[in-house]
Amino acid sequence: MTMTAKDTNTSTQHPIWLQEYIDSPERQAKLYKKTLRILIFSQIFGGAGLGAGVTVGALLAQDMLGTENAAGIPTALFTLGSAGAALIIGRSSQRFGRRAGLAGGFLAGGIGAIGVIIAALTNNIALLFLSLLIYGAGTASNLQARYAGTDLATDKQRATAASMAMVSTTLGAVVAPNLVNTMGEFANSISVPTLAGPFILSGAAFIIAGLLILFFLRPDPLVVSTAIASAQKNVNTETETNLKSANINKKGVVVGAVIMILTQFVMAAIMTMTPIHMGHHGHGLQEVGVVIGFHIAAMYLPSPLTGILVDKLGRTTMAVASGATLLASGLVAAFAPVGSMPLLTLALVLLGLGWNFGLISGTALIIDSTHPSVRAKTQGSVDVLFALSGAAGGGVSGMVVAHSSYAALSLSGAILSLVLIPVVVWSRKTQS
Repeated sequence: MTMTAKDTNTSTQHPIWLQEYIDSPERQAKLYKKTLRILIFSQIFGGAGLGAGVTVGALLAQDMLGTENAAGIPTALFTLGSAGAALIIGRSSQRFGRRAGLAGGFLAGGIGAIGVIIAALTNNIALLFLSLLIYGAGTASNLQARYAGTDLATDKQRATAASMAMVSTTLGAVVAPNLVNTMGEFANSISVPTLAGPFILSGAAFIIAGLLILFFLRPDPLVVSTAIASAQKNVNTETETNLKSANINKKGVVVGAVIMILTQFVMAAIMTMTPIHMGHHGHGLQEVGVVIGFHIAAMYLPSPLTGILVDKLGRTTMAVASGATLLASGLVAAFAPVGSMPLLTLALVLLGLGWNFGLISGTALIIDSTHPSVRAKTQGSVDVLFALSGAAGGGVSGMVVAHSSYAALSLSGAILSLVLIPVVVWSRKTQS
């Protein structure tokens, strides 16, 4: 479409509506607050879509496949789907804005949840696997929404802004696992398998989240942020080449990515097998929902405080805290008496809290290390690795438990979390 003088500021070549945001810090602050409000509402539904499916995915696969060895497949599949979707969402967000990328991911996740229901009805394993891959797109949007909250944040607001987008996930993510019995009964009433019931909630929640983003995330925060960043630099022929190389701090991105990848792997591995472990020791579906609900609450509820701590104490300090917390989680899970609900709940709470520390500190490092002109694309690429680590953790966990024990899995996760410490030491030496 050709721009006319009426629509465009000729000195900057930005549309007039966009130039108004560039010229007005007040408008920028107002849009920042509006963006967070929209993200908060959409993430409530996105969290419900995530929590419902995660709670029963492993149980549904075990029921349909008839083997415990396949219990980790759902986590592996929807995190693998999340990896592919993260790349697509990141690139489409960079090209078209956050609204297109996030809305598309949520709507695809809703379609995937509907596919899981149909697969359970028809006992179609191939459709189940395909649907779980597509369902992962909702998880990718859930995670990448935290980046949208930071697009218009100042340097000292970034971790806090990411945390605000995350904490709103808590309400839906905590409520949904505790509705598994209710949704199972509802599913039975309409002749749908009990374990497919929570995916009815997932499908509806993801679709609502996508529609909220699609209709209300206007103006697009990434479009405005990129325009503001480009306007702040006097780009000429001499400096343009230098700016291209300065658009990304590769070492900062590597450190942030490693922190996120390790915490995701450990969290996904232990969380995936917890429902199966509980089932072996006489705990019912309702008790599984309670433990997973507390776990997901710990993943998201502390986010505002974590964001403040990351902004105040520093990214690497909170990364070390993540490793220590994950270590404690693995040790509690490994050595707790079998069947102990309080200790198992404590282990999963610590697991979620360690993941929260790692995700927010790693996210802040990546945002610090990128320019808006390449930020969404880089974030999407990092989230691919993040999701793949979750897929690997979920896929390996079933085999480890089948050939060893849940305690061995938890202890392995505890030891692996210690890798975060040398990563942080290396990053600090690099900064020096």
